Amino acid sequence: MPEGHSVHRIANQFEQSFVGHRIEASSPQGRFAAGAEQLSGATMVDSKAVGKQMFLEFDNGLFLHVHLGLYGAWDFAGQIATGASMAETRTRRMATRRAENGKDPETGKDPETGKAAETGTPAHVADDDGEHSMASIGAPRTRRVRMAEQEKQEDDLESFPPEPVGQVRVRLLSDTAVADLRGPTKCEVLDAEGVDTAISKLGPDPLVDSPKKGGDRFVAIAGKKRTPIGLLLMDQSVISGIGNIYRAEMLFRARLNPHTPGTEVPEETLRALWKDWTKLLKSGVELGQMMTMDGLSKKAYAQALKSRADRHWVYHREGLPCRVCGTNIVMEDMGGRKLYWCPVDQA
Repeated sequence: MPEGHSVHRIANQFEQSFVGHRIEASSPQGRFAAGAEQLSGATMVDSKAVGKQMFLEFDNGLFLHVHLGLYGAWDFAGQIATGASMAETRTRRMATRRAENGKDPETGKDPETGKAAETGTPAHVADDDGEHSMASIGAPRTRRVRMAEQEKQEDDLESFPPEPVGQVRVRLLSDTAVADLRGPTKCEVLDAEGVDTAISKLGPDPLVDSPKKGGDRFVAIAGKKRTPIGLLLMDQSVISGIGNIYRAEMLFRARLNPHTPGTEVPEETLRALWKDWTKLLKSGVELGQMMTMDGLSKKAYAQALKSRADRHWVYHREGLPCRVCGTNIVMEDMGGRKLYWCPVDQA
């Protein structure tokens, strides 16, 4: 299932390539014909991600709400944003949110913390498993890109728009780009009130909520629940965007036993988890990869970017020695998903 960084990157792609354009919406598969008819002919005016869910706003007061779930993916084609352009999009979005949250849009300083917001530019990375950030080639090019849990860049297009391939639930077509959605868990048209209701059910997202208010909200919710922290981090009503990989990695980075009830996790540890999620989410959006190793040499970092097996502390390392203490990493079922952790460092 795509985790939070992937959905934010998809939202950035829509902002860069579709916002401001009149959209022709259709449902080649036929299952979303009525919804597509409501949106077709309107101009897309905003694109927003909250955790694993995305909201595309149109100038007729309606929104397309999409949750990719386990099998969903967006296929983009046409003049598609790539590495450097994606970074610029994120910078603009963060500047807008700083202004909306009462920060100085020039300095980016938060009156609550007195600190400036972090910015960055993604590097061009291509790994052995096909997961990579898009090539930093500046202006959009006419090509195909699939964006889901992994991002895969295909050959340049010979003609535009390409014919729909497979079971396309909804197609969004502008004068320069097309986006095809397949296999989502949720795809629906909402009004503004419906969007507010959907977002109200979600926990804080570091790229949406202010650092202090978001952290306070997470601590207040998680600290009152006796549910194991390993389940709380996956509960989208507690904190948004964390999936199976980030859960395992964050718990190890905090040296925290996944079975510890939220009520028994010290407040400072909960705040550290929020801060770490903020750092990892921003890195994931910029790199297009879930890089959770730290303290690496320049050579080891380059290798980790190239090979997923070298990118994580514990995820998918069942039976392999812990990178810190040498104890074999264990795997168990928690919340219907595989959890990887070290029984010594996280005892």
